[in-house]
Order: sequence, then structure tokens, then C-alpha cells
Amino acid sequence: MTDYQKSGLYKWGGDAESFDKDEPYIELVTSPNNPDGYIRKSIVNRNQGLLVHDLAYYWPQYTPISSATDYDLTLFTVSKSTGHAGMRIGWALVKDREVAKKMTKFIELNTIGVSKDSQLRAAKVLKTVSDCEEEKSENGVESFFKYSYRMMEQRWKLLREAVDSGDLFSLPKFSSAFCTFLNQESETQPAFAWLKCEGDIEDCESFLRGHKILTRGDRLSTIQTKQQQ
Repeated sequence: MTDYQKSGLYKWGGDAESFDKDEPYIELVTSPNNPDGYIRKSIVNRNQGLLVHDLAYYWPQYTPISSATDYDLTLFTVSKSTGHAGMRIGWALVKDREVAKKMTKFIELNTIGVSKDSQLRAAKVLKTVSDCEEEKSENGVESFFKYSYRMMEQRWKLLREAVDSGDLFSLPKFSSAFCTFLNQESETQPAFAWLKCEGDIEDCESFLRGHKILTRGDRLSTIQTKQQQ
């Protein structure tokens, strides 16, 4: 992103695990991480740092909500929370008022504003989800997140059964945890599948596409040809 914007103020500093410079930095923490689905925490932990937590997938249908979030800057998106990717709407929770003002100005200059139609649609969707949560206790209505969790559970069950029926592929193993939002023991079931080809298959992406299965490989990893999203 910094290279794309040709910023003279910021530059890509590499993977957080290898960052060892004693200077100001911004660490982006994606949790749950895409594409492996695991919960991540900041790892640089040095002075002069700013943390940005991308919680696009931190919703109860994908991962157990085991603790409250309390970060300086947190990013969310409608495309992952409710599946309305076409709206192109996201939002941020920012503690520092001055940082929030700068972010707002950047969006104004970079996008010439956000579509009013998209804003109204997103507001309507989020209100419907919120109302559904309130009605579940009054009228016995299944909440949006409970329904979504059940659908994801069924899909992951079918996917694991298909993968386990042979020895060509494997999927990550996730541990369950108590979800304080759903008030139940919940499984991790990402919105994506991080599939690994086993055996003699060297290029998993080409193999799957050869069978008309659309996929995307990890081109930055040392195991890029073996694992697919």
C-alpha cells in the first residue's frame, strides 16, 4: 500500500516478526488472520508504535468472541460482517480524535466522499441486524449471527467430510472456545478455507483450476504452491 501511494512519509518495513528497528512504526494486526483463520496479536511491542487492528472477520459466525476489544484503532467492514461486499462500506473505531479527523480527511480526498446510497443501505442492514438481536429474546426469532453460525457450521462440516474422504488435501485444525456473544462453546469456521495439497501435487492452484475449482494461491509464502484459499 505504501509503495502504491508513493508516500514519502511511510515505507513498507517488512514482516512484523522480523522488524527490529528502534524507530516509529505502524503494525497492522489482522485477526482472525486471512487466510489461515487464526487469532493474531501484536508482536513488535516497541516504543513509538501505532497499532491498527483489522477485525474484518471478528464476528461470532466465524470465530468465538472470547474477549472484548479495546484497541486504539480498529477496522471493520460490512462485506465480512453481513456479506454485503457490493456496498464497499467499512468503518473504524478510533480513540484519538485527531487521528480520526485525519482519516476522515484522507477518505474525502482519496475517494471524493463515500456513496450516499451505500451509506443508507449499510445503515439499514446494520439496523436490521441490531433489531434482530433485540427481537430474539422477545419473539423467539433466531438472530442473524446465530443463523449465520449455523450455516457456516453446516458448510464446514460438508467441506471437512469431502477433504477427509481422500488423502489429497488437508485443512487447518481449530480449537473451540466459549463465545460470550452467542453464549455457547463455538468452533472457529472462517469465511475462507486454507487448503493444503498433500502428496505429489506441487502446484495446488493449477491442480484445482484444472478441475474447474476457482482458487487463489499464497504467492508470498515459502509454501505458496502447496496452499490455497
